[in-house]
Amino acid sequence: MDLPILDVGVRLGAAALAGAAIGINRDLTNKPIGMRTLGLVALGAAAATVATIQVDGMTENPDALSRVVQGIIQGVMAGISFIGAGVILRDAKARMVEGLTTAATVWVTAALGIACGLGRWDVVVIGVAIALVLLVAFPWVEALVSKSNGKIA
Repeated sequence: MDLPILDVGVRLGAAALAGAAIGINRDLTNKPIGMRTLGLVALGAAAATVATIQVDGMTENPDALSRVVQGIIQGVMAGISFIGAGVILRDAKARMVEGLTTAATVWVTAALGIACGLGRWDVVVIGVAIALVLLVAFPWVEALVSKSNGKIA
């Protein structure tokens, strides 16, 4: 399945933009991963996906294509977890863990990159929108819940 060069460019560009859009939130909140990093994560996931689904003979054998796509998803999602793990900090004495949201953001960005690589624009648009709502609006909700429970946010 040879995709037209324009289609390849759109898929890769959309992935980079989706990652960068999510990364803006991380930059604005001074987190260790931002626009460039998340744009690169999504681009890498999309590039691996687009390159693999274009292997000659793949479309003639749907079982092989299915196994390859499953392998891409498993490999990217497992591998990207190491980048996410690198931003998690644990202070055992204070019983605090930081960076979990940033790590989850890396993981979601890779998944969105895969969706771009597969050309699933509905998943990309809805996924980016929901991710941004979670990152932008939900800290306020968490603060309200913490206040109502008598906790310090």
